[in-house]
Amino acid sequence: MTKETAKLPHPVSTYAIEAEALSKRFGRTQALDGLDLAVRKGEVHGFLGPNGAGKSTTIRALLGQITLDSGRATIFGLDCWSQSVQAHRRLAYVPGDVALWPGLSGGSCIDILGRLQGGLDPKRRDALIERFELDPTKRTRTYSKGNRQKVALVAALSVDVDLYLFDEPTSGLDPLMEDVFQQCVRELKDAGRTVLLSSHILSEVEALCDRVSIVRRGVVVREGTLADLRSHTLTTVTAITGAAVTRLAGLDGIVDLTAEQQPDGVHTRFLVVPAALASAVGHVAAAGPTALTVEPPSLDELFLTNYRTDTVADEETQA
Repeated sequence: MTKETAKLPHPVSTYAIEAEALSKRFGRTQALDGLDLAVRKGEVHGFLGPNGAGKSTTIRALLGQITLDSGRATIFGLDCWSQSVQAHRRLAYVPGDVALWPGLSGGSCIDILGRLQGGLDPKRRDALIERFELDPTKRTRTYSKGNRQKVALVAALSVDVDLYLFDEPTSGLDPLMEDVFQQCVRELKDAGRTVLLSSHILSEVEALCDRVSIVRRGVVVREGTLADLRSHTLTTVTAITGAAVTRLAGLDGIVDLTAEQQPDGVHTRFLVVPAALASAVGHVAAAGPTALTVEPPSLDELFLTNYRTDTVADEETQA
């Protein structure tokens, strides 16, 4: 990692993670290309992007596992490279593909991982084993991928640290165990802990995260709360009314307006920008709706919208 004198823009007291202008190339592949990331203390922060976007490389840089070509990252003000030992005392990490000692039992692996972290809480360990329905007596060579993930999750969640780094942590878990994981993350947040969650399960991120960062080709292309991200997108409105809704067609901010007469009334559907939502819904309400649905974009739609927009921009730049 090269030494840089640029001062990070945020007070250390506010942010658990600060990464500025991270760059890393592997051969011809530019894994990180000036990535910035800021995670506030006490929040659950989603880190989104497809395979190859740079998420895992960023987490490896935060863990001090790789040297960067340029840029600087800190955890609670500790440099992730030169002060990695001190930083690791304040964090726990769960990767998306866990490798364990095949000849040891799951319980033994949990204890070893806990000791490496500085010690775990035995009562919490036992409670988590029960919640995740893990048999700790079996040797890990017999475990499925999901059970190996459970070992790593139990070990990480059994230690008392300030920051939890989860990189695809529920990979291989069934929906019931994913729900247990979500409950655990909510408990961490209630306890004032900080979580960086990298996940392909967008519904999981939407349910848990205070803010999200969307990364593409080694750069964060969008960052903010879901409300922030939705403020730049369109809301879907559908309604059934006895008569046609008037004045919608001339209202600025409405697109894809359709109206169709059906036996139960006029079915109207349109997309609307946030600034025009109240006015548009007012026009619908004046028509006496028997059914009205207002749907903000889901995280799935926000994610796809950002990627489609950036793809079009790239194509226009290359043209």
